[in-house]
Amino acid sequence: GKSSTGVGLTAAVVADGISGEKTLQAGAMVLADRGLVCVDEFDKMVDTDRTAMHEVMEQQTVTIQKAGVHTTLNARCSVLAAANPIHSSYNRRLTVQKNVGLP
Repeated sequence: GKSSTGVGLTAAVVADGISGEKTLQAGAMVLADRGLVCVDEFDKMVDTDRTAMHEVMEQQTVTIQKAGVHTTLNARCSVLAAANPIHSSYNRRLTVQKNVGLP
């Protein structure tokens, strides 16, 4: 949901507070390589975070080019996303997109 971020799902470059050394921190989709990632409240994610998942779903990799770190990580995972209906109950007369409010 709103606590799931594109960085948390893919990967991030993190600087150590003491040494300043940069390390790569794998996100859920990289950690789930050859497995399954379950994303709850997909409808509440902001568009930029959903977009961050696109490379992983299409290419099955995560590319990092930040803070002098350039690498590609495998993220060959399936994604199961769950979303809640807008009005708390599913309306069979509407499409899935209209029921959950996705573009």
